[in-house]
Amino acid sequence: MNHDNIHFCDVLVIGSGIAGLSAAVTAAESGLDVIVVTKGSIEESNTFYAQGGIVTMGKDDSPELLIKDIMDAGDGISNLDAVKMIACEGPVLVEEFLINKVGVPFSRTKNTDYEYAQEASHSKRRILHCMDSTGKAIEESLVEYAKNIKNIRIFTDYTAIDLLTVPHHSTNPVSLYIEPQCIGAYALNNKSEQVERIFSSYTILATGGPGGIYLHTTNPPGATGDGFAMAHRTGARMINMEYIQFHPTSLFHKDADGFLISEAVRGEGARLKTRDGETFMEKYSPLGDLAPRDEVSRAIYEEMIKRGDAYVYLDIASYAKIDIKKRFPAIYEKCLSLEIDMLKSPVPVVPAAHYGCGGILVDNHGRTSLKKLYAAGEVTATGIHGANRLASTSLLEGLVWGIRSARHIANNFDNTKSYKESEIPPWRFPVREEEADPALIQQDWLSIRSTMWNYVGIIRTVKRLERAMADLGYLKNRIDDFYRRAHLEPMVINLRNGIRTALIIAEAAFTNRNSRGAHFIK
Repeated sequence: MNHDNIHFCDVLVIGSGIAGLSAAVTAAESGLDVIVVTKGSIEESNTFYAQGGIVTMGKDDSPELLIKDIMDAGDGISNLDAVKMIACEGPVLVEEFLINKVGVPFSRTKNTDYEYAQEASHSKRRILHCMDSTGKAIEESLVEYAKNIKNIRIFTDYTAIDLLTVPHHSTNPVSLYIEPQCIGAYALNNKSEQVERIFSSYTILATGGPGGIYLHTTNPPGATGDGFAMAHRTGARMINMEYIQFHPTSLFHKDADGFLISEAVRGEGARLKTRDGETFMEKYSPLGDLAPRDEVSRAIYEEMIKRGDAYVYLDIASYAKIDIKKRFPAIYEKCLSLEIDMLKSPVPVVPAAHYGCGGILVDNHGRTSLKKLYAAGEVTATGIHGANRLASTSLLEGLVWGIRSARHIANNFDNTKSYKESEIPPWRFPVREEEADPALIQQDWLSIRSTMWNYVGIIRTVKRLERAMADLGYLKNRIDDFYRRAHLEPMVINLRNGIRTALIIAEAAFTNRNSRGAHFIK
């Protein structure tokens, strides 16, 4: 059986959310040949599940106000250059790219103006949204647009295994003298079970975040930290990995699967209450229920611990001055399907891992520390988010860095190769493959997710982090050993990436003894 197909392209994009697809479209429309690889369907991404919206300029708003809000939320360690850039360029790209080019149908008022939402820590109403399914609307519009561009090839059901790098993958000993660079990726065709080599002049990682390595998360199951792990294996520089933002309000229900209750619900007046009906946020912050996410998550966690409760309530029924069903149709329907009527009763919620503020260090053009490797979206550390992300800046960051990465590649395109394809060997399979046992893999995931939730979660201690590193380190050795012998399939690759990403986060948290933003250590 031939285990090796070879593909060539100018730009390989790994990931198909807002960052990946905006990069692919921009590169392709600049005349470059693009391959997009995604491990599920083309729509399956963190973007698809984003509810709240995307930041732009509201009425009586200014870039200066937005810069101040982002810097305040980032708790003093955001990169001011990057923040200034996104505040000035971001709203322009929302209009030019998402609205005018791709045709995203953002919600409008009766007189056809755009309807701006308010979210926590924003000084103005400036969030464009599509009711409460903004990410879905953006993703579907992008997919539709990208499918009609002839020089974009979309490989669905392909799991990226590792980035191809020179000299690491080269069989030529003299390649050790050249500057390390990314030249593409090994990818598993999930259907044929063949590993294929994709050679590219440039590669853009847009693989999303690490939420899936936590027990409670708002992310889809595919968010297993793949990009972090792949970049880490190449030696690319990574920063701020300890800053994991927990969304204060995910739906607490055995059948809810971490369903997010958007921050916009509190923006429209909802209040958090204990199970016996008392409001409590006023005790923790002068901003009350609209305090930054890290403060709200810790307050909920403290109240739950203090009272021995497994959840708190979010009450919009008693306070809303809006048509709840019209403003939040998807949230309303989801709650109703679980026999919770938002119009009449409060909704049980619990904090959940939501967003990684750190990641692969990139500059304002998306360049990583590894030559010819770019990155965009949640997998990066652009410096925008610092220690804590301002609501609804994630989709904007993915859009801006996706487009800027592709533009920078197009404007500086260099096709000279410092290697021969024949020096990069096809994938080597183990001589005797072991079948992967799903029960063992599920148990390993449970260990990873429980360890991360209990020891590297909302409130951390040195002792917990020491325990996490010991447990995860032991598990990583076992999983790496298993990976080398196992029959290659997506669940094996995901597990290998998940354990490495978990350990990176635990080690970063252990190293940083200063509580700041989303990293709280006692």
